[in-house]
Amino acid sequence: QVHLVESGGGLVQAGDSLRLSCAVSGRTFSSYAMGWFRQAPGKERMFVATISRSGGSTIYANAVKGRFTISRDNAKNTVYLQMNNLRPEDTAVYYCAARRGPYYSANSGRYYSSRGEYNYWGQGTQVTVSS
Repeated sequence: QVHLVESGGGLVQAGDSLRLSCAVSGRTFSSYAMGWFRQAPGKERMFVATISRSGGSTIYANAVKGRFTISRDNAKNTVYLQMNNLRPEDTAVYYCAARRGPYYSANSGRYYSSRGEYNYWGQGTQVTVSS
C-alpha cells in the first residue's frame, strides 16, 4: 500500500507563492509517475501537472503553465509543486496522486491526466488565494 501526505497549503494573497509537498511512503516511489490535481468548491477535480518517474519530463495544464513547477526528489520520496504568481482562481484543495508506471502513453501519444488513471491519492491540502 502507498500512502501520500500533502502539506504546504495555506492562505495567501494574489501574486504570492507557495510550495506544496507530498511525502510518499514505500520503497518504490521511483516506479510511480506523480501528479497534482485540484478541486475548487462545486467543481470537478482537475489535472494540474504530472512528472515522469525519473523527473526528467513534466506536463502542465494550460491554466498553470509558466507559473507552477512540479518536481520530485526520489531519494526523499517526495514530490513538490512550486506555485508562483498565485491568482484567486487557483483557490482549491490540491491533491497529490501516484500512478504505477509511466506518465505518458507511447501508444496513444498522450499523457495521463484523468482522475481514474492514478492509483493512489493523498487527503488534499487547501490553498486559498485572496484578491
